[in-house]
Amino acid sequence: MSDLILTPNIDGVDDFYAELLSVHEGLSDADSHALNARLVLVLANHIGNRAILTEALAAAALPPKEGS
Repeated sequence: MSDLILTPNIDGVDDFYAELLSVHEGLSDADSHALNARLVLVLANHIGNRAILTEALAAAALPPKEGS
């Protein structure tokens, strides 16, 4: 059974999205990509569970559903 949560689970999701966009403001594409990579590594370290991280990689690699 999967412990990976794929349904909305962020308190203040709109505020988080706005915050995420704001940290990218004014960055070059390369700096924006580097920020995303650092964020992924910070969050992966926080999760720490390799099985969950493997599931997350597989879920992220799937093509987005229409309307998403």
